[in-house]
Amino acid sequence: MKIPKPGEFPFTRGIYPDMYKKRFWTMRQYAGYTSAEESNKRYRYLLEQGVTGLSVAFDLPTQIGYDSDHPMAEGEVGRVGVPISTIEDMERLLNKIPLDKISTSMTINSTAIILLAMYIVVAEKNGISADKLRGTIQNDILKEYVARGTYIFPPKQSMRIITDIFDYCADNLPQWNTISISGYHIREAGSTAAQELAFTFSNAIAYVQAAIDSGLDPNSFGKRLSFFFNTHNGFLEEIAKFRAARKLWATTMKDRFNVTETKAQLCRFHTQTGGSTLTAQQIDNNIIRTTIQAMSSVLGGTQSLHTNSKDEALALPTDESAKLALRTQQIIAYESGVTDHPDPFGGSYVVEELTDNLIQEAQQIINQIDEMGGSVKAIENNWIQNEIAKSAYEYQKAVDQNDKTVIGVNKFIEQDTTKSELLKIDPKATKNQIKALHRFKKLRNEKPVEDNLLRLEKIAKGDGNLFPQIINCLKNNCTLGEIANTLRSVFGEYTQN
Repeated sequence: MKIPKPGEFPFTRGIYPDMYKKRFWTMRQYAGYTSAEESNKRYRYLLEQGVTGLSVAFDLPTQIGYDSDHPMAEGEVGRVGVPISTIEDMERLLNKIPLDKISTSMTINSTAIILLAMYIVVAEKNGISADKLRGTIQNDILKEYVARGTYIFPPKQSMRIITDIFDYCADNLPQWNTISISGYHIREAGSTAAQELAFTFSNAIAYVQAAIDSGLDPNSFGKRLSFFFNTHNGFLEEIAKFRAARKLWATTMKDRFNVTETKAQLCRFHTQTGGSTLTAQQIDNNIIRTTIQAMSSVLGGTQSLHTNSKDEALALPTDESAKLALRTQQIIAYESGVTDHPDPFGGSYVVEELTDNLIQEAQQIINQIDEMGGSVKAIENNWIQNEIAKSAYEYQKAVDQNDKTVIGVNKFIEQDTTKSELLKIDPKATKNQIKALHRFKKLRNEKPVEDNLLRLEKIAKGDGNLFPQIINCLKNNCTLGEIANTLRSVFGEYTQN
């Protein structure tokens, strides 16, 4: 049987004929901490070191729709990402960054519509129209219910917000990836490689069907769908997983949704090396783990890559460790020679068999979810969550019983005397963030704030697109928390059973 070449349906061997011969993958380094000013310094530092795309991490209050001065935000402001409450925060975050020249990825879900609207408003203030903007918002709420937890609204209302984003961006942000359907966090929560594929694509099927049900054409919005996968230490399995992903998605779009546009059949994905594979013991070993994982991502044909830093099992990365993680990508790109050969493992008996097995196993799980009524039903019934928990338990049991080796944890253990400089969050920055927020609220005109939030509430109670009014709210100095609270008042909040 003839094996299709890279760039040929079903794209098992790569979505482009030449892959990296003409252009490397986008090299991103996920960053954000303490304050907008500090995060901006890190982005500009990384750009100087050679990153080709930004990747923004937001703090927990921002992710779940609370301003920095909210009681729920106490102790969390700037801890795991950058705090963004106001349009001024976003302006400080993006200061002196050429938004018309750089691609920006934002890892944000429940409040994705608000953060993307902020990005658009800041770009317009800098004379850059929305159609010039390139980047991605994660915007994948279903995996939040099963693997991560930063949801706000119930699934039905969350799906409405996502399709509103699809609709608005189709007309206004033609170069923006409107969703990055994430297997990364599913794998971090403990799933197997096959489950990562199956649960990710079941969620993707739900998004596509919801968009079709709202009147959108998959041949159009399908071109802006993207994916986000994990990569762990199973070098050959991970290469096979990425090959399997492309075939699974291409055949799903063609056979299930009758998609004929080639670009809408492509599984374009970002990869991040496995955070859960990093160890607090002997942290220099994490450099080797990350290198193996980055290499499998490249050999598997990723379009974008973040390499974790060695100290991330202990703290947010320092400048130096983030630079070393970036250099790992650059050495693979410029020195290894693997970029000269699209899908170099294609035809390998082992990799082809692993690819076929992963496709078969993932498809069986997808079929099970279909029989339950789809991904949303499977989530509401806690089936997906329970399957991930079982896999996580089996993995940890294997480590605890020494059936699976983790160097430095259950084999070659030593007294760890490594003294690494760790990044510390300055408490003054938190106080300054809250002071700036209070000043912002004090100086604004309250009447347009109230009027625009009332208009947003009215649209939320109806069926209009929320996006244009959220932009109006931001232009009239409404905060992220105020917009999220307005939507909460209409949609309610979701609680797990």
